[in-house]
Amino acid sequence: MGYNVEVERTDDGGYVARNGRGAEIRFGLSDGADFTPVELLLAALGGCNIVTVEPLTAQRGHRLARLAATLDAERVKPNKLGSITMTYDVTLPPDDAEAEQVFRSVAERVHEKHCTVSTALREQTTVDVEIPETPHS
Repeated sequence: MGYNVEVERTDDGGYVARNGRGAEIRFGLSDGADFTPVELLLAALGGCNIVTVEPLTAQRGHRLARLAATLDAERVKPNKLGSITMTYDVTLPPDDAEAEQVFRSVAERVHEKHCTVSTALREQTTVDVEIPETPHS
């Protein structure tokens, strides 16, 4: 399965990303209300983990009452992030003594093996940039 996203500057000076299914996310610089590109990276990491943890935990019979995550990162250089910390906010189902252990086990495996975004960041995925010889006029 491949992925494709188009990103462009909008007429109002903002930016938008679109997928082939018609969804759009506006983003910009840190001076506005929109997400910044780094915040979108953090959202992708957290989203990838929780959308994978949720069904795997539920399939084992432990539907979590709440599943959320907060992601924090610091810019250590103008173009470099330090380590990223993802902190889960989970409410376990009442009267389910096994739910915590199942959640912990699943969450660790998801981060280490199943979340594509975690893997891409950990393994420093290669990014190739192609610039056409003659841009559109």
